[in-house]
Amino acid sequence: MRVFLGLAFVALLVSSCGTMVPYTESLKEQYDLSPENLVKVQFYTSANVILEKSSSSGNQTTGNDGTLVSNTSSTQERVIIPKNTPGRFEKIGPNNEIIVRFEVGNGKTLSFATRPTQTNGRFYLVADWKQNGGTVEYGNITYNVQSGGSSAFLVVKQRKLARKKRKDRIVKGMKV
Repeated sequence: MRVFLGLAFVALLVSSCGTMVPYTESLKEQYDLSPENLVKVQFYTSANVILEKSSSSGNQTTGNDGTLVSNTSSTQERVIIPKNTPGRFEKIGPNNEIIVRFEVGNGKTLSFATRPTQTNGRFYLVADWKQNGGTVEYGNITYNVQSGGSSAFLVVKQRKLARKKRKDRIVKGMKV
């Protein structure tokens, strides 16, 4: 019986932590989130954001014994920001975008803004989007955003508390 009550308490505690909801313009207005208030908001990513930078070099020469030698070298660097990674508000950008920091370091921030083509008011990852992906500057290095990053937007935890106080009084009436 104690085990059941313990599990029920844990289930109640976990369920009361809040639900993840997209951060939108209407949510911003509803909670009157000015830049001073945004510092207190914990942001999360809605999807995995994978930033990738790769470079390669190579040359072809002829060896001393007459063989053809092909020499190639490549390096790949990836920054992976998993879904639901916590980030904190850094500042409001020049185009009203929200700049969020997910790790310590110079320039290691990502920008999120509403898209004119979307009517849902969500703040999506800002990048230089082209037909085959996008590029973004992170830590003063230009990275390519992998395919899933284009749909990443900011989410926040929202908890609704409702308290009601009720006081009942039963009136017995009056007799003459």
